[in-house]
Amino acid sequence: QVQLVESGGGSVQAGGSLRLSCAAFGTTYSIDCMAWFRQAPGKEREGVATVDSDGNTMYADSVRGRFTISQDNAKNTLYLQMNSLKPEDTAMYYCAARYAGCRSWADQFAHWGQGTQVTVSS
Repeated sequence: QVQLVESGGGSVQAGGSLRLSCAAFGTTYSIDCMAWFRQAPGKEREGVATVDSDGNTMYADSVRGRFTISQDNAKNTLYLQMNSLKPEDTAMYYCAARYAGCRSWADQFAHWGQGTQVTVSS
């Protein structure tokens, strides 16, 4: 079993930065893909970024160049560095894990964190 615990969310002014963390516990060696998703009120959940076991990354067009996904395997922790934040980035951010390579946003993820709120004010 795998448990994911996010942290690092908060409220920030537009243009500011936040770093989200996702700590993974359990049988983490079997995870091949980890991702960040977000969901704003009244909107569908959308993929933000993914990283696989080989270090390959993928970003949504809306965050590319501003967000960076990374992982520290020794700490079993996933990160999302968010810079130049915009009000439209306001959402609940979720960490997810999958037992296969990253392919698309529609891929099924087996494990999800509880979410951490990011609020960006103008």
